[in-house]
Amino acid sequence: MHAAPALPARLLLLVLDDDLDAALAAGLMDYVPSPGDNALLPGHPDLAARLQQAQQQLHRAWAARARYQQRTQRLARRAAEREARRAPPAPTPELKPALPPAAAAILARAKAKAAGKTS
Repeated sequence: MHAAPALPARLLLLVLDDDLDAALAAGLMDYVPSPGDNALLPGHPDLAARLQQAQQQLHRAWAARARYQQRTQRLARRAAEREARRAPPAPTPELKPALPPAAAAILARAKAKAAGKTS
């Protein structure tokens, strides 16, 4: 898709005014140089190069932000893991261990026998 002839000039003016939000909204990141772009703005024969440089700077900034966010998440995860290792284990309710069926049967017979002798 080819941009309207005035669009590269408008993008450059926005970039030069340091209005990157407006330049992004106008399609800065979709800009692809075309023959004749450098002649659109008198006094700016490097229009295409400047727009590409702005694109590259934004790509680098976004990549740096992504790396910073990943680092922050990684450090938070490590801190949480470290705290989890330092924290005392959570108390568990005391559960009576289940007896194997044979032992339960022996115990039941012993209880029944003891109950019969005392009555």
